[in-house]
Amino acid sequence: MAPSPTPLTVRTSVLPDDDPRRTAPLLELLPDEAPLSWVRDGAGLVGWGCAARLTTSGPERFAAADEWWHALCAAADVRDEVRLPGSGPVAFTSFAFADRPGDSVVVVPEVVVGCRDGVRWITTVGDPARRPARPVREPGAVRYEPGAVSAADYRRSVAEAVRILEPAGAGDPDGVRKVVLAHDLLATAAEPLDARYLLRNLAARYPGCWTFAVDGLVGATPELLLERTGRHVRSRVLAGTSWPRPGVGADELASGLLASVKDLSEHAFAAESLAAELRPFCAALSVPEHPEVLRLRNVLHLASHITGELHEHAADNGVAALLRLAAAVHPSAAVGGTPTPAAVRLIERLEAMDRGRYSGPVGWVDGAGNGELGIALRCAQLETADGATGGRRARLFAGCGIVAGSDPDAEVLEAAAKLRPIRDALADD
Repeated sequence: MAPSPTPLTVRTSVLPDDDPRRTAPLLELLPDEAPLSWVRDGAGLVGWGCAARLTTSGPERFAAADEWWHALCAAADVRDEVRLPGSGPVAFTSFAFADRPGDSVVVVPEVVVGCRDGVRWITTVGDPARRPARPVREPGAVRYEPGAVSAADYRRSVAEAVRILEPAGAGDPDGVRKVVLAHDLLATAAEPLDARYLLRNLAARYPGCWTFAVDGLVGATPELLLERTGRHVRSRVLAGTSWPRPGVGADELASGLLASVKDLSEHAFAAESLAAELRPFCAALSVPEHPEVLRLRNVLHLASHITGELHEHAADNGVAALLRLAAAVHPSAAVGGTPTPAAVRLIERLEAMDRGRYSGPVGWVDGAGNGELGIALRCAQLETADGATGGRRARLFAGCGIVAGSDPDAEVLEAAAKLRPIRDALADD
């Protein structure tokens, strides 16, 4: 286990009526230096400064993070006048997708401002320095170039995956039925990138998504891997996608998605995968019989809302703390494939790039083991300089679920549609 830092002094109180931070949009409170965010529909958490930080990697990264966080919270001097999920000690987290070496981070901010159920509070750790919220900087003109895996490379990887998955093809000895493949795109801006510019644009365009920023990874994910509040857990599983195209209305797209054997099969893999991993921790678990359609500006997804109640002993003894649950359910079929271990091996064989923290869990956890973790989708990793977002480059990611019968050309178009949120957020308009 990593050594714990000096015990923290944590103070949480409701923001008074005359404090301008009580009514300002959360994202407008952020300074430009290493902002932290988890905001949806105007509620959530933002943070800045660094009171403590853990960097970990490998297959035990979730356990190491949970052990470090538990020890830090146990030693902290906490006075919490709010006592809501997200008050008291809070850490923002972002985990690497893969078990191989790659940084996963847990960051404890010096300041957190939260909003939940109409209550607005502030948490401070120690005696944080004041950081002015300087004006948000625009990126200027942005040019794009292929990343480690170009669109043409991606098409070839998808075609090879289809050949392997097709019954008449080479076949996969591990019985993979779905594999999720991704590619990247590099963006270079004329001016240093300001994470707040992306956050505000993403939140304005996708208010129903979770707009996040942790250690330079910035995005707006529509997919909730796991939320834990006391003994209650929930997840929003997405798999199966369509996207706008000329001459096709949104209702027609939604109907086609609900009638697509390929998309329904892909979605069933993802929902069943998550439910199977979560079920041993739960006294009750509800999985919808049929998915619904989630409509976003750039795509439509098949969605299932899974809810459960943890076993009392699992909730009380730390076995089902949020980060421990994350270790059990990640990677789901939505970002890995089915069966997941074999699908991940196929990803390593076909994808030819390191995803970093793209498609890994991202979100926050509090001192009671509660919190929210999304899947880091619709995101970019910003180049950083000395812990601040001072670089001009960003690496964008998108991926698609591949099953027997997938069309490589269609998957390239779907990935392009999934890159739109970050590309639009970078636009100088």
